[in-house]
Amino acid sequence: MEPAVSLAVCALLFLLWVRVKGLEFVLIHQRWVFVCLFLLPLSLIFDIYYYVRAWVVFKLSSAPRLHGQRVRDIQKQVREWKEQGSKTFMCTGRPGWLTVSLRVGKYKKTHKNIMINLMDILEVDTKKQIVRVEPLVTMGQVTALLTSIGWTLPVLPELDDLTVGGLIMGTGIESSSHKYGLFQHICTAYELVLADGSFVRCTPSENSDLFYAVPWSCGTLGFLVAAEIRIIPAKKYVKLRFEPVRGLEAICNKFTRESQRPENHFVEGLLYSLDEAVIMTGVMTDKAEPSKLNSIGSYYKPWFFKHVENYLKANEGGLEYIPLRHYYHRHTRSIFWELQDIIPFGNNPIFRYLFGWMVPPKISLLKLTQGETLRKLYEQHHVVQDMLVPMKCLSQAVHTFHNDIHVYPIWLCPFILPSQPGLVHPKGDEAELYVDIGAYGEPRVKHFEARSCMRQLEKFVRSVHGFQMLYADCYMSREEFWEMFDGSLYHRLRERLGCQDAFPERGAPVACREVSVPSL
Repeated sequence: MEPAVSLAVCALLFLLWVRVKGLEFVLIHQRWVFVCLFLLPLSLIFDIYYYVRAWVVFKLSSAPRLHGQRVRDIQKQVREWKEQGSKTFMCTGRPGWLTVSLRVGKYKKTHKNIMINLMDILEVDTKKQIVRVEPLVTMGQVTALLTSIGWTLPVLPELDDLTVGGLIMGTGIESSSHKYGLFQHICTAYELVLADGSFVRCTPSENSDLFYAVPWSCGTLGFLVAAEIRIIPAKKYVKLRFEPVRGLEAICNKFTRESQRPENHFVEGLLYSLDEAVIMTGVMTDKAEPSKLNSIGSYYKPWFFKHVENYLKANEGGLEYIPLRHYYHRHTRSIFWELQDIIPFGNNPIFRYLFGWMVPPKISLLKLTQGETLRKLYEQHHVVQDMLVPMKCLSQAVHTFHNDIHVYPIWLCPFILPSQPGLVHPKGDEAELYVDIGAYGEPRVKHFEARSCMRQLEKFVRSVHGFQMLYADCYMSREEFWEMFDGSLYHRLRERLGCQDAFPERGAPVACREVSVPSL
């Protein structure tokens, strides 16, 4: 009974402390207490439930049988909205706090919510090398299934909770994107319910205008109900090389060279300061040297970005063999490096061994419980941004990030951007190598002011024909937004498909903090 009594006494003392300090004070200044005691166990329960559900559904093959009925139900909801006079815009009924985007869309309170309960893998066709999935399928589901049968996606974005729908209607990227492009570029077909309730399938050869307009449209052309995505054979491990590089010019040259080498399956860079980085290159393999095997995804292992930093501190390169699924989700446990601001001691060996099996807390639960005060603090004193710029502008872009926000580490991920119709394409008529510069954390620039600093950064990105990932806060005016993105095909389809009264325009009237646009 002694452990139970001790636990009860601790719980009582904690409640008294909360009573004295106030719940808001605890949530803001000692958030790790709330996260460790409540959100970590709750996140674990969520993960177990969704894993078991996905396994049972796939084993029983019930999803394909039910999919058609679920799509007809969505069509029915849209037609009822139309019959009732189309009084408000439509949006998905998925609560805003469930999305990975840090922004909670207020539009869901004023728009007509269409319930879309589509979260299953429908079919894996290894002959055609295609997986057909519903839009709420997560990357965690995909890797759990595909790697178990020897297959994978050519581009498999990092975080477990990212959904197929979010990665198509928004965007997705990974360290294999220098070979395969963005997530949209490995998709071969989309199935949608349009503003009039009709169903349509689009491919590069069938309804091709709609196929190329859907990516980045964030649900403003129709409701995505299924997608077909390319798959490729998987191997057991990633043979990963770590190389510390010093000097910004040397970093940019090394990163560009490695990104141009087709023999590299994966290329990634972590920039720890303006002139210090570790460049990583990897290839898939079925063989591993036992002495160099590193199961980095195990709960007791150091956070990946901290592990990589050790190579920089030692100033020597290294070679490791990482299990494929561990590699894909190498930044998941630490949410890249965001978790260090929430649980400062999260990478401590004692914490990892005792509680690491519950990490990370789900981003959706962090959003749900953050409160208005904490949300405003994050808005003004925290940056979560991904900017996509031409590789030839990398050095200039890094200097701009350093001067405007000064956040480290910075994630560098190369990708090839094909010359295709749609919202995002290179300035010329040929494919061009780009780089995603990801900045996540608290700015260390003096007198940081979110709006002015981010507008300055957005202006630079527009000037080099770059693009901002729109899951995050955006401060551009409508005119600036459409200067960054090519809206010609998008607006033509909006008019043709009768979307003006059905869905809000992408980025209208401004794609900024004051007006919420559909989150990913």
